Amino acid sequence: MVCVYNNEEILNDYLLKSLNNQTTDYELILIDNTQKKFKSAAEAFNQEGKKAKGKYIIFTHQDVDLCSNTFLNDLELILDSISNLGIAGAAGKSKEKVIISNIKEGIPPKFSGKIQIDTPVKVQTLDECLFIIPRNVFDMVQFDEKVCNGWHLYAVDYSLSVNEEGLDVYVVPAPIYHKSAGESFSKEYYGILKKLLNKHKKNYKIVYTTMGNWDSEYPLIIQKIFQRSIFYWTKFKKKF
Repeated sequence: MVCVYNNEEILNDYLLKSLNNQTTDYELILIDNTQKKFKSAAEAFNQEGKKAKGKYIIFTHQDVDLCSNTFLNDLELILDSISNLGIAGAAGKSKEKVIISNIKEGIPPKFSGKIQIDTPVKVQTLDECLFIIPRNVFDMVQFDEKVCNGWHLYAVDYSLSVNEEGLDVYVVPAPIYHKSAGESFSKEYYGILKKLLNKHKKNYKIVYTTMGNWDSEYPLIIQKIFQRSIFYWTKFKKKF
């Protein structure tokens, strides 16, 4: 398990607290970014992820609670059952435009997806809060530090990249709690998104993400207004 963190208190209260209760052995690689040593998640994960020795590498946020003492053991069994796996995650989106996730997020906790699952489901892209890459795939495909030169969309880009290599992308039934509500629109987000759409436009006209669906051929400035309106309206409706 690999985690880059910038708040030790949150790390201790969520990820480490739930890891301490796991019934199976694991390797933990913590990346201290409290002094902003790394400028992007891609840079941090590429440098530190290669140190991992396990069959699967879990990349996760600091404010994630695994919610079950057998989470890691159960997850390994699920991953072993998937053939041609390129990357798997706790949340993602398919061409059917529906967020698939067993994640609860925010305060008070609410399901983040429209569909909860009990078996792996193939999707186009994954969310960044928790995802898993087989070690042999990570040896072949690294995170793109030029495109993802910040803290957004690195799992989306990786999902598209491994799919272009002929590997599959799955959401797995991972019942976790994510403290953050995931509202990460920013100037940096859109800068990375623009580069991502340009990189993959030959293979994907539409990129489906948990933060919206993006057309690689349509002006991004117009899409920004439309997608943000949809996203915040959906968040508003979930409160009532």
